[in-house]
Amino acid sequence: MKVTQEKLPASQIGLEIEVPADISQKTYDKVFQDLARTASIPGFRKGKAPRKILLQRLGTVRIKAAAVEELIQNSLKKAVEQETLDVIGSFELRSSFDELVEKFEPGEPLTFSAAVDVPPEVTLADYSQLSIKVEEVAYDPAEVDKFLEERRRENATLIPVEGRPAQYADVAVVDYQAKLVGETDEETTEIPGGQATDFQVELVEERFLEEFVAGIQGMNIGETKEITVNFPEDYAREDLAGESAIFTITLKDLKEKELPEVNDDFAQEVSEFETLEELRTSLETRFKDKAEQETNANKENAIVQELVKLITVDLPETMIEKEVETLLTRTFMQLESYGMDVRKILNAETIPAFRERSRPEAIARIQQSLALEEVAKKESVEVDPAALEVRIKELQEQLKGQNIDQKRLRNLVTNDLRKEATVKWLIERAQIELVPLGSLTPAESEESDSEESAETTIEAEVTTTSEA
Repeated sequence: MKVTQEKLPASQIGLEIEVPADISQKTYDKVFQDLARTASIPGFRKGKAPRKILLQRLGTVRIKAAAVEELIQNSLKKAVEQETLDVIGSFELRSSFDELVEKFEPGEPLTFSAAVDVPPEVTLADYSQLSIKVEEVAYDPAEVDKFLEERRRENATLIPVEGRPAQYADVAVVDYQAKLVGETDEETTEIPGGQATDFQVELVEERFLEEFVAGIQGMNIGETKEITVNFPEDYAREDLAGESAIFTITLKDLKEKELPEVNDDFAQEVSEFETLEELRTSLETRFKDKAEQETNANKENAIVQELVKLITVDLPETMIEKEVETLLTRTFMQLESYGMDVRKILNAETIPAFRERSRPEAIARIQQSLALEEVAKKESVEVDPAALEVRIKELQEQLKGQNIDQKRLRNLVTNDLRKEATVKWLIERAQIELVPLGSLTPAESEESDSEESAETTIEAEVTTTSEA
């Protein structure tokens, strides 16, 4: 079989395939016999109708089309093996199928063109002298005090308030009913679910709608008041986002928090430590470690972003589509973990929109992976076998009870650990300047999460579902 290759954009190889005449005839005869065995012709048993009658009933175009389709499938498979091509995804027929059927004659050679996606060629410029600026996350001792203050508020005792109106940080018990405001204040409609009895709210901004909280302050027990509230544009309920509503509120009860003293007893109440000093020491260590981890994450993101600037690669569409599928699978799994019914948000309109929004991130992730793989290959970066087994065991435990492709799991974990080792290798050799948090421009600081956690990515990729 004669095969001519042509290099195409988007990491494709064009193939012009000439099917020999004898294969053309054999394939046509086989297809004709298969159709003849299954065709129901009145007056004849299956497979016994004369050839002429079969041709009249089945139609020559139908038989030719079936023969051409089989010739294309079989010839492409043989061409890929003959040319030892590393193909990803399915093929794209570049010739017109209808024209091929029209020109096809059994016993005559058939020539057609197709294209296949192949792994992209990666060119990486010199990465030996990478220089980056990284925002340093410094440990702030105030975090310890903030943590302790939050635990104080959580463990506060509620004391009834008498003789004064509601004020900031009180805990109010209210009944309310909300109505949406129309074009005029007189035009209102009830909000489904917009009423509550004995609703308890702490009068601080982050606890509830800011105008709702502010409106209650100054009210006395037993008082009823109307408060206008403007829902933010990003409000969780889309039917209320950006709308205005009038809340009719009755203050039924009022309490204030009596905060516990921060001492050894308090430490024992909120932690496993016996003394406040031990608790503080533990918190200091925790927040210092957290700051260091965040700084390291900034280093990793910055080094990968800098590395991607050095890559030249023409990505095949098959690779992009596969990564989009992985991202969408992970997203839908996360939504389901939040208790959302994904089936209610997936339809003919939303799925293409999801795919389009995921495409830039998919391309960025592929570029990052290919760049790191190229460095790992050139520098012979290896994975620690012990670390590999530990990570696999952890993930197997997390995915227990799910249908897992163990071989794929091992490959994915190996790739992730190799990427982590490669990033570490690059950081050790790069020139890194630590700068204060927030000092970089948005373009430099708003970096995508180049290295998603292996657990999240793998969970989306190796969990399989039964096919229909």
